Amino acid sequence: QNEKELQNVLKQQEEKMLQLIDKSGEVTRLKGEISQLKRSLQRAETEAKVLWEEMRGQQPKVDATYVQERVLLRQEADKLRLLLLEKENENLLLSDKY
Repeated sequence: QNEKELQNVLKQQEEKMLQLIDKSGEVTRLKGEISQLKRSLQRAETEAKVLWEEMRGQQPKVDATYVQERVLLRQEADKLRLLLLEKENENLLLSDKY
């Protein structure tokens, strides 16, 4: 009886360990995604700043294509910022489970 109970406990512990290993891999993957999103966000913000500085120095008449590109970059930066926040929230939720 005791041996059977011990085997069940060992089996449960092994299953828990495997689950933790799976979650650990997921956390590592999410951290990698977060790092990539942060780099993309930083690049997009830098591009947007450069465009903004160039816009300030131009004559009142501005090329429509130039403005459209600037708007698209700003939208991309906003999307990346949102993705970053979502991934950070996921990461916090996962780390709270540990």
